[in-house]
Amino acid sequence: MEKPVITQAMINAYDEYTHLTLDRRSFMDKLTKLAGSATAAAAIAPLLAANKAAAEVVAENDDRLTGQDITYPGSGGDMKGYLVQPKNAPGKLGAVIVIHENRGLNPHIRDVARRIALEGFVALAPDFLSPQGGTPENEDQARDMFSKLDAATVTANGEATVVYLSKLDATNGKVGAIGFCWGGGAVNNLAVKSPELKAAVAYYGAQPPASDVPNIKAALLLHYAGLDDRINAGIEAYKKALEENGKKFEIYIYDGANHAFNNDTSAARYDKAAADLAWGRTVEFLKQNLA
Repeated sequence: MEKPVITQAMINAYDEYTHLTLDRRSFMDKLTKLAGSATAAAAIAPLLAANKAAAEVVAENDDRLTGQDITYPGSGGDMKGYLVQPKNAPGKLGAVIVIHENRGLNPHIRDVARRIALEGFVALAPDFLSPQGGTPENEDQARDMFSKLDAATVTANGEATVVYLSKLDATNGKVGAIGFCWGGGAVNNLAVKSPELKAAVAYYGAQPPASDVPNIKAALLLHYAGLDDRINAGIEAYKKALEENGKKFEIYIYDGANHAFNNDTSAARYDKAAADLAWGRTVEFLKQNLA
């Protein structure tokens, strides 16, 4: 069978479904019209979505790392998370919060935490669905749960995570954060509220209001996908506010890349060239700011 042809309109329809409507039936109806048949749509939908089977780049039992599921104090109750760090580190390390997309703490984000740890950091991937019992197996169910999250509570739990990591014996007290999609927006909001955050990396994340920018203390690294019109609409206002307030920031736009270009479990949207370039910039930025 020939590989299905995936158009930009199909990718845009998927983005609208996963971030705005959460209406799978309407999405499949639209995809059927775009693909020409229900059979073609059924073949294309999994390529647009993430494939959990493809999530592992760094093995969970990699002998260079130690990883464990933990529970730690949040702002108003316990938070669950995945903590991973290099074995036999020569000294105390910078810490990085890894914030998930609107699918919750899934295998892909756990893998990203391991990738960060291999770069010489203590990495903690919190489950921001912890107040609702944690991330479910079903991604559609997880997305529905995000609509019930309170933004202020999310940020407060992020602040609690900064405090927790800053006090761990293995860390040097310096904490940064990296987030993707929903998590990118969460990183921007955390930078606004946490004066203790040293570095913030947001991949295609929604921007905070310009009026909140004066509160930012962290250095910012902002990655955007060239084809991501929905998120990119807020870039200019954010950039202007950052410049006017003398903030330390870098902005990169990856031409031809789609929203979620870093997620290598999504065959249709993953862009290896953009992902590799952004990752190299991210690692260098975190090392500069968390050493």
